[in-house]
Amino acid sequence: MRRREFITLLGGAAAAWPLGARAQQSERVRRIGVLETSADDRNAKVRQAAFRDRLGQLGWVDGRHVRIDIHWTRGSAAETRKHAAELAALAPDVILTTGASGTGPMLQATSIVPIVFVIVPDPLGAGFVASLSQPGGNATGFMQFEYNLSGKWLELLKEIAPSVTRAAILRDPATSAGIGQFAVIQSVASSVRIEVSPVSIRDSTEIEQAIATFAGSPNGGMVLTASALSSVHHNLIISLAARYKLPAFYVEKYYVADGGLISYGADFIDQYRRAADYVDRILRGEKPADLPVQAPTKYELVINLKTAKALGLEVPASLLARADEVIE
Repeated sequence: MRRREFITLLGGAAAAWPLGARAQQSERVRRIGVLETSADDRNAKVRQAAFRDRLGQLGWVDGRHVRIDIHWTRGSAAETRKHAAELAALAPDVILTTGASGTGPMLQATSIVPIVFVIVPDPLGAGFVASLSQPGGNATGFMQFEYNLSGKWLELLKEIAPSVTRAAILRDPATSAGIGQFAVIQSVASSVRIEVSPVSIRDSTEIEQAIATFAGSPNGGMVLTASALSSVHHNLIISLAARYKLPAFYVEKYYVADGGLISYGADFIDQYRRAADYVDRILRGEKPADLPVQAPTKYELVINLKTAKALGLEVPASLLARADEVIE
């Protein structure tokens, strides 16, 4: 058989292959790593589902076009570093991280793999990006909020519970976000006539002891700031607020659904969907260095009237009118 006839025969055979077989030859399954720092947080699973759903809408179906490797932690720094190192060793095409407590260790583990972060309070101050408009490195993503929002939380606590003159600010002191949120809250405290004091939330025993001590004096309230540990311990904190009759403010809607009094914060499920858009763009060739860090676009004020009644609070009509959701 002459060479030209052989090549023609080979080409015809290839054309006769099933379409699926040819697609498998040409289509590489991409790999997405996920570092999620709230293993015991059912809402985190809802957010992950929203992330996967949006990826599917963009043409990236898990188990078909992509493989998603998700590592769950419980807010422990040592555990998070371990999972970050394991994900980096897999060398995925892109990694999704949650919060400063997940993004920091991931950036320490790799400076090469593209990273898209969500719910990070201060990516510029934390050193995750060179600037918000031009991140410059291997990470970009979505801010949790601007620190100035933290002052609003204390104002809302005073509005729903005017008798509060003392507030325990529950925060993670080991993170820049924990320090930054408390600093802003402290700066507005005198204007709303509330004396604030920080309470660390490293472990459940420490939280119980601190809140029990704080509740020993009258006219107290609480603000639970944003952190991975806040998610881990939120059910304990909600139950302690109920036990000691302390009006408490929370940064996320689902805390109020679980029995908290009031929350005001970004819609983080929407943020996970937007993160999927960034992952899609990176998988198609764009670089995180060129994708600007984005602030939240949707905020929600949520009030639990059942909890307010249990605390003996009459919610002002003006506050109810501004609420995006009222739980009765």
